[in-house]
Amino acid sequence: MKIPYYCFIVLMTIAQGCAKHHSSKQWLVFEGASGPGKGKHIVLVSGDEEYRSEEAMPQLAKILSMHHGFNCTVLFAQDPARPGIVDSNHQTNIPNTVALDDADLMIIGTRFRALPDEQMKPVDDFLKAGKPVLGLRTATHAFNMDEETSYPEYDFRYDGEKKAWKNGFGELVLGTTWVSHHGWHKKEATRGILVGTSDMHHGIGEGEIFGESDVYGVTWPADNDCVPIVMGQVLAGMEKNSPPMGPGPYEKVPNYGKHEGFHKNDPMMPVTWTKSYQVPGGKKGKALCSTMGASMELQYEATRRMIVNGVYWGLDMTIPSRGTKVDIVGSFNPSMYGFETDEYWDNLNLRIEDLQ
Repeated sequence: MKIPYYCFIVLMTIAQGCAKHHSSKQWLVFEGASGPGKGKHIVLVSGDEEYRSEEAMPQLAKILSMHHGFNCTVLFAQDPARPGIVDSNHQTNIPNTVALDDADLMIIGTRFRALPDEQMKPVDDFLKAGKPVLGLRTATHAFNMDEETSYPEYDFRYDGEKKAWKNGFGELVLGTTWVSHHGWHKKEATRGILVGTSDMHHGIGEGEIFGESDVYGVTWPADNDCVPIVMGQVLAGMEKNSPPMGPGPYEKVPNYGKHEGFHKNDPMMPVTWTKSYQVPGGKKGKALCSTMGASMELQYEATRRMIVNGVYWGLDMTIPSRGTKVDIVGSFNPSMYGFETDEYWDNLNLRIEDLQ
């Protein structure tokens, strides 16, 4: 039976569309140029609903590959029914976590992910190998795991039989799980105040670190070895030159601040710190956590340098005395952070390959 010509055209169009859809990139690879990171592999894991890690991670990968020579792989949240299209609201799928198998360092900025076992196993293997981790913003509550999964202990509220994993990945690996908004969300920005003596301060002036996201509340376990690198000064506004908050009373405070004499800046909360970690059955490793890291905060040179200096620290590389090079690569127009509807992501139709 002969197929009418118009039917043939329709079928070919559908076939070509399906082929294009199937071949869409589900992750990005940035080959390293020359630099001290040549030959090292960094995997950057995006996937949060609010702080636009799908914008931040590709730009960080470009900086790390172009200026420092690292090979970088960037992973994204996406609906399996629409491969290659970013859907940060989809919490159960981040393809290609197997890239961690040969990674030297992981940068993670996920929020409340509930990944299947096959995607969690490479994360678990990476941590058992004791490799360095750099967690940004919502990584303190990176996972929201079902009890029936093989990895329930990664959950940010975990309180089960595996006592070492209390409060999950956030507390065991990075030092804290989700606690609170210490500053007023979208009302009180953050200025980074350098503390102690650290090579990670190289190239960063006092008060130059800035971010529009508010300071998080942080609670370290009693037996921690966390070392604060940057403290978070809560600002009375959202501009870089906004003054610091003075003593209360305040219009908005976290639950632990509902008492007379509470001062948001005395003491300040840490926003960047280092620590060691060791998951049960694994080797000892080290981690750096920053509760800053929204994509729009990468507009600020000192904030970018804090992160890239941290990568050098994680890999035991010498941080230049003037700090690492962090010039923006290509165009970078980050969005204001905030939650979006499922319809927003469907209509945005943001192709991963367009973030290259």
